[in-house]
Amino acid sequence: MVATCAEDDLIEKILDGRRISPAEARALHGLPLEVLGSLADARRKAAKAEAYGGRGNEVVTYIVDRNINYTNVCNVYCKFCAFYRTEKDADHYVLTLDEIDAKLDELAAEGGVQVLLQGGHHPKLGMDFYLNMLAHIRQKYPAINIHGFSPPEFNHFAQVFGMPVREVISKFQEAGLGSIPGGGGEILVDAVRNRIAPLKCDSGEWLDVMRHAHELGLRSSATMMFGHVESLDDRIEHLVRLRDLQDQTGGFTAFICWTFQPEHTKLRAETVTSAEYLRTQAISRIFLDNFENVQSSWVTQGPKIGQIALQFGANDFGSVMMEENVVSSAGTSFRLSAADIERLIREAGYSPHRRSTWYQLLN
Repeated sequence: MVATCAEDDLIEKILDGRRISPAEARALHGLPLEVLGSLADARRKAAKAEAYGGRGNEVVTYIVDRNINYTNVCNVYCKFCAFYRTEKDADHYVLTLDEIDAKLDELAAEGGVQVLLQGGHHPKLGMDFYLNMLAHIRQKYPAINIHGFSPPEFNHFAQVFGMPVREVISKFQEAGLGSIPGGGGEILVDAVRNRIAPLKCDSGEWLDVMRHAHELGLRSSATMMFGHVESLDDRIEHLVRLRDLQDQTGGFTAFICWTFQPEHTKLRAETVTSAEYLRTQAISRIFLDNFENVQSSWVTQGPKIGQIALQFGANDFGSVMMEENVVSSAGTSFRLSAADIERLIREAGYSPHRRSTWYQLLN
């Protein structure tokens, strides 16, 4: 392929570290995959150059954590989800504190530093349930950060508790919440959200939760689930909205994108290729110039593509993830130990390091 003058100008702009427009992001999608990967890698190096005492370009991080889905009862019935149950289903549950403790004891024994606490939108759990759970975990496991409750959950809580979202976040923070995951972002375009999850919060409500959290001093991650009914323009609009909020608050720690997993779900879509995943991650790294960290999604793509993603803009290998129930419910189940992750990182030519929620090195 012979590059056009416009493509040459865009490549030069990216290598110079300048911000690109949505139209330029669309143009990137047409570049050869290897060219796009090299441009994303250049942006990765620029973003991490000063990190970790100047060692940021040689370091790839990961975290030891555990997903705890405290309930699978949910009343928003997302078409892309195979995890949720109603109270009428025989296999619905709400975890007890003893059951949560058993999981956290295993996490602590492995040196884990974070619990990803998320659940369905249970219509009957009151505020005391959540505040007691947070306070209990914080008191009994002070070394484990509670990374919990996605923006759709907070909007659900506000409705159930009859309380403003910001006040709910503040009360959860006081009880022990340490940071917020970026789940439920899907695609931040309401025309898409109305097709795949019409009962879930809209894009503005998702962004407002993150804005309130950042203003209250909580950091959060940001995500994108793609490869279902959205268009390329929808993906780019999603990135625009994340970049705009990051310009305002600086509260996002990292960006993670992954592909829709269709098995056992009501939403039917052709499976996205690994090449399209890498292409999308690379464009995200280049466009999100105010995000320092981009996380590889080996949980949906598998270890090998997760490793290759380190050459397409990612500087983090995600987590050991001792437990994962949502993606695996949709038919995708990859598992890696800390030793596996470190081996994959070394094979890719980087130095593996455990990190905290806030991307501080722990070893």
